[in-house]
Order: sequence, then C-alpha cells, then structure tokens
Amino acid sequence: MRRNLLISLGTAAAFLAGSGLVSAQDRQPGQPGLKNAELSRTLQMQTAFNPALPGSGEGVRLFTRTVKQMSAGALAIKIVEPGRVAPTADMMEAVVNGDLEAAFTWSGYAAAKAPVFNVFATVPFGPGPEDMTSWMLEGDGGRIHRAAYEKLGVTGIPCGMQGAKGGGWFRGDVNTVADFKGQRLRYGKMAAEVIARMGATPVLLPPGEFFWKLQQGNLDGGEMSTPAMDAALGFDKLGLPYYLPGWQQPSAVLDFLMRKDKWAALPAALRSQIETACQANIAWMLGRAPSVQAIALEKLKSSGVVVRTWSADVLAAFRRNTDIVLKEQAERDPDFAAALANQRAFVQQAAGWRTLSRLP
Repeated sequence: MRRNLLISLGTAAAFLAGSGLVSAQDRQPGQPGLKNAELSRTLQMQTAFNPALPGSGEGVRLFTRTVKQMSAGALAIKIVEPGRVAPTADMMEAVVNGDLEAAFTWSGYAAAKAPVFNVFATVPFGPGPEDMTSWMLEGDGGRIHRAAYEKLGVTGIPCGMQGAKGGGWFRGDVNTVADFKGQRLRYGKMAAEVIARMGATPVLLPPGEFFWKLQQGNLDGGEMSTPAMDAALGFDKLGLPYYLPGWQQPSAVLDFLMRKDKWAALPAALRSQIETACQANIAWMLGRAPSVQAIALEKLKSSGVVVRTWSADVLAAFRRNTDIVLKEQAERDPDFAAALANQRAFVQQAAGWRTLSRLP
C-alpha cells in the first residue's frame, strides 16, 4: 500500500507537470467506472485558507481544478470561503453534523478533539516538510492520521503540506530569554505552552485579528504564517522586526475532510481521484515552497523589514521547554505519545542517509 501511494504521488505529479493544469480547459464529463446518474455532481467544500493568498490558498484552488480535470468533469468541488458556513476551527464538527459536505483544513485544528493531531501540525522542532511527507506516505503517519480521524467520524485525506512558518513579528527586541517575560504573544497551543514557561503570556487569537491587535499595541508579538503569507497580508507595513526560523511549526499537514458515510457513498473511482489529487497537491506544494518563500523574504527585506535570527540562548530555551511540554503531553495522552515516538523513530532512521547524501 505504501509503495502504491508513492507511485500515485509520482504519477499525480507528472500529471500536473504535463497538463498545464492551472490554465487547462476541463474535459467533457464521462469516464469509465461511473454510471450515467453519477456523471456530474458538485461538492461544497469550505476552506480554512483564503484562496486568493499564496501557498495554502493556491493549493486549495489547484486541488479543486485537479479533481475536476481528473474526473473529466464528473466531480466539481465548489470552494466556500473561510467562515462562511462554520468558524474555521469548527469545520470538522460542521462536517460531522452535516452542515458542511467537505472541508479543506489544517490538521492542528483537530487537536482540540484529539491531541494526537498536534503531531501532524504543531510540534515545535518537529520534522520539516520533506520528512513529514515521507513519514505520511512511506511510514506509519498516514495510517495513524486516518485512524485518528475515523475515531471522530471523519475520513481525513492528507491533501497539502505547509513548510516552516516565520518565527514571528515583535514590537521590541527578543534577543534574550529575559526579554520574553511579561510579553503578550500570539502562538499556537503547544508553542504557547513553551513561551508561557519562559515567562510570556500566550494570547489565543484568530488569525484575522492578529494584524490589528499587533498594530494597535494590544499585543507585543507572535506568529502569523509563512513569509509569503505574511507579505501578502501586509505585515511589512507594521515596521516591526521579523524573527527566523519558525521553531514552532517546521511543517504541517493539510487535510481534505468528509464525513465517513458520505465519503463511503462516493463511487470508488471518485474517491481514488480525490486521493490522487491530494497527493499531487502535496507534491506541488513541496516543489513550490522554497522558491516562493525565498522571493517573499527578499521582498520583505526590500520593503524595509529587518530580519533577525534567534540567538543561540533563546533557541536553546525554546528547545528545552519544548521537551518538557511534549513529555507532559505524552504522559496525558497515549495516542499522542505513540504517534510522536513513531514519527521520531522514522525520521531518525533516515537521518544517517540524509547527512551522507548531501554535499557539504
């Protein structure tokens, strides 16, 4: 099964490269394996990501185009803007309740229901996007991920891969561990626990409110997203320093969700095409990210943003407190503990080859 997934990924990537997909004309409906009554259907899918934004937003658009073209028009996925039917963080529950047919989302939102999902999105100092993809497709990551969603009544298909976020925007210097004391900072759940141990006050805030709170001085700093996303959202206009690297989220799995019974009711051919389109989306996002983020970072610099790197002492404090937070979470939740151990063992197994195969 793992080998088939990798073959499908390669096939899907070749399909994208050869089809001119982003501007391709859709073919006429009709394909083997589908009855006449199933030749055309539309699926409403709410997304966590604004389709107009780079990276994950682009991935949403590409995924829907890929599905439509691969199914020869038998399935069209209509994108529903973020928050239109359900709050972004509650989309999985809306899928289960039948308020949404499908969702395209970030794995980390499901951690509110099952902490194991932190392993796929919010573990500080976790694997980068290449290692995360390898674990999902070649290791046990995909099996653990799917089983965790099924316990919640959902079929979850890995459908995108985010790379590292920026480390954050700050109204003042954070060059020493002492600088974090008393700071009001926006970070995700596990990173929030880390900075709390360093004396900061975590502020849980929806992404759409972060810019304005930071601009008005109601926050002292925190994370938004990747350099490309931050640039598109105008964070360079704030005149604040930008810290790298993004220790708090080196990678994150994006998911396509449907309720289990509704997924099972789809024809097998359409299910296979959705899965293949998702694998193609992962390949596309992996290939696109390095160039897009590098260009975005240079644009931020040219607009006057001062890019700083964390000091060795601050990074060491992040890592030290991360180890404590992960240990405590593992003690509270055996599924999280098992998934994290499995992921770490898989990444470590490949570490020797990774080092030897790369030129100095």
